[in-house]
Amino acid sequence: MTETTTKATPASKTAPDATPVLEMRGLHKSYGDLEVIKGVDITAPRGAVVSLIGSSGSGKSTLLRCCNLLEDSQQGEILFKGEPIKWVGSGLSRRPADAKQVLRIRTNLSMVFQQFNLWSHMTILQNVMEAPLTVLKRDRAEVEASARKYLDKVGIGDKCDVYPAQLSGGQQQRAAIARALCMEPEALLFDEPTSALDPELEQEVVKVIKDLAAEGRTMMIVTHDMKMAEDVSDHVVFLHQGLIEEQGTPAEVFGNTKSERLKAFLSSTKR
Repeated sequence: MTETTTKATPASKTAPDATPVLEMRGLHKSYGDLEVIKGVDITAPRGAVVSLIGSSGSGKSTLLRCCNLLEDSQQGEILFKGEPIKWVGSGLSRRPADAKQVLRIRTNLSMVFQQFNLWSHMTILQNVMEAPLTVLKRDRAEVEASARKYLDKVGIGDKCDVYPAQLSGGQQQRAAIARALCMEPEALLFDEPTSALDPELEQEVVKVIKDLAAEGRTMMIVTHDMKMAEDVSDHVVFLHQGLIEEQGTPAEVFGNTKSERLKAFLSSTKR
């Protein structure tokens, strides 16, 4: 496959002319001389679920981190609701030009990580409330009501006053999802949200993600769980060596696979 820019355009659940929540155009990312993203376009329309799949080292987590501006890309555009990120510099010295723009966009793209990243010295309720209070400066009573609502939503409303160490891994990840939701984001970004969990606890988190997908929330999910990707996605992108090797609806990617590399990858995974 030649290293050319490849476009992923999922079917939107909204009007066809609606501005996508997220767009990456011709994105390149390098670590020194190692180029890990080699010119990729991905679009996430409002209400769509886009899953990124691929082997370790294919660039999928790096792509997600670039999307949320946790990593600086070296070339290409990132747009949030049609608004392009402003950059200064070029190549490995390129960085966002407007710190206020970065903060505003990050607060609208809540990210859920593989390792939960809960604050151990805070109760679960305090964990969920912290960012809306300190970053968004919202009213405490309003934030507490919202936090309790989202903890109920993910099935751990009875755990408000306990600490992360007192919860199972699945419960901690559900708390992390509630924390992300409490920011009232435009989109949710999931980076391998179930890979640190054993199969039984994994299903607790998968159920929450499926429920969020059914609500029509905009999500971009990096996952090793092919069954979840097949069940919740509007569009699936298979990355291989920093390029889009194949993409399409779940029926196309999983049921009518064209790429020999993707066939080999799927044969090595469980669905």
